[in-house]
Amino acid sequence: MDAQHLPDVPDTDDAVAARIDVALVRRLVAEQFPHWADLPVRAVEVGGWDNRTFHLGDTMTVRLPSGEGYALQVAKEQRWLPGLGARLPLEVPTPLAHGRAGVGYPYPWSVYRWIDGRTARPERIDDLTRFATDLAGFLRALRSVDATGGPAAGRHSAWRGAPLSTYDAETRAAIETHRDRLPVAVVSDIWQAALDATWAGPPVWFHGDVAYGNLLVRDGRLAAVIDFGCCGVGDPACDTVIAWTLLHGASRAAFRDALDADAATWARGRGWALWKALITLDDPEPAMAAEARHVLGQLLAEHTVAR
Repeated sequence: MDAQHLPDVPDTDDAVAARIDVALVRRLVAEQFPHWADLPVRAVEVGGWDNRTFHLGDTMTVRLPSGEGYALQVAKEQRWLPGLGARLPLEVPTPLAHGRAGVGYPYPWSVYRWIDGRTARPERIDDLTRFATDLAGFLRALRSVDATGGPAAGRHSAWRGAPLSTYDAETRAAIETHRDRLPVAVVSDIWQAALDATWAGPPVWFHGDVAYGNLLVRDGRLAAVIDFGCCGVGDPACDTVIAWTLLHGASRAAFRDALDADAATWARGRGWALWKALITLDDPEPAMAAEARHVLGQLLAEHTVAR
């Protein structure tokens, strides 16, 4: 697709990302927070794309943005997470320190309190329907927080919370690219229905990346929601994508009911799920491509049942 039609979204700076390692984190901490300089530093077991994350001692983590666009999210999380966390029913990250550029690293960065838990893979969840209703309760609580002055959807949120039309050209180009592998008419109908179901409500808080890797479980239950880098204020439909990536059948229905998602919100959620699946269908990472195929299958099956 022609780059001029792509939305301006954050991306990784490979040169910077390649320099982010344990030694760099130690130097940054020693320079800016010397009272923590003697604490051990080690990479987390499951790293991220937007940020590189490291343990600092046993009770803290250090998160370094991997690109300039992701660095925009640091001040946002520092500003808003303490207030959000006080009003939400599950644990969220607590900022402890705000680092600045230094020792060859060009961006601001953060220190957070460590949250115990494991990412929400299906085999770690005791009851997926209960998990779905717990997650819906969290999202409803998030949406109920006063959004006055909150960060409007934009580049910092990778346009989550913005109108789906932001990704219209990219999505239609992806449909064309994969037309030999897709029921083009059906996929186009799902996308057009999402575009037509515009958000008519006031802007509310959204998380922006409700994926299993950002949901932590303890003892089989949802315990925490992490990584608010894409959060903001706008249309919350992007937070429903988990319905097609992780949930299914009764758990998906329970999630929708507990979230009280109307038909328009659900249609836009399908649109967000479809966009991501289409653009990752040929992802070089096998797990990403497999998830894209899974999501497409879920969307097509749901569309068939709904007809």
